[in-house]
Amino acid sequence: MNLPILYEDTDIVVVDKPAGLVTHSDGRTKEKTAEEWFKERYPAVAIERPYVHRLDRDTSGVLVFAKNEVAHEFLRKAFTDREVKKTYLALAYGVPKEKKGVIDFSIGRSRKDFRLRSAQPKAKGRLREAVTRYEVIGEKEEGGERYALLKLSPETGRTHQLRVHLKAIHHPIVGDALYAPNRPSALGITRLALHAASIDLPLPSGSRATVEAPLPSDLAVLAALAPEPLYNIKEAC
Repeated sequence: MNLPILYEDTDIVVVDKPAGLVTHSDGRTKEKTAEEWFKERYPAVAIERPYVHRLDRDTSGVLVFAKNEVAHEFLRKAFTDREVKKTYLALAYGVPKEKKGVIDFSIGRSRKDFRLRSAQPKAKGRLREAVTRYEVIGEKEEGGERYALLKLSPETGRTHQLRVHLKAIHHPIVGDALYAPNRPSALGITRLALHAASIDLPLPSGSRATVEAPLPSDLAVLAALAPEPLYNIKEAC
């Protein structure tokens, strides 16, 4: 396994995670993880969990690791304090009526399926604040169905947040086997159409870095939906 390195300095390394790769082990499977790749490449780093955020298995794009404890704590605090700006691209079923907006439904666990999260008021367990900004930046009609290319900027980092929020507004992500299991694939995309396109984060050195992950080949069709070039990507308004 050889993950493309998008940015590296003495404190952090940012990689381009492909879809299908797990960020870290769940203790049940034996498949390779992005965390294992990091530990093999940087054996001198003695951090038990060097990742500072996670991406779902089927989400591609920007993933950040810390190379020392000081950087790890600095970045975890930056995420908690919402000083990190993340931007995703997603293809959704249908086109939201409002072209820009904020989804601020709290998220808990689904009462029907332990694998799922839910933004319903009666979700199981503790409901945690979750906020996502979105913007429609492209549209496409195919086979009588309409699709929207969305720019997504999560202000919080809940499990499955973007997938749950888009389902909650009745525009789930194309290819989402968990939250839109009976919907057809579209535009030739056969996996979750969600890509962590960029991250803007403070660095322990005192500066900031903006790192972008180009669209992978299996999502390259999305670029044609946007009226303007997707990169450099700015967060949703």
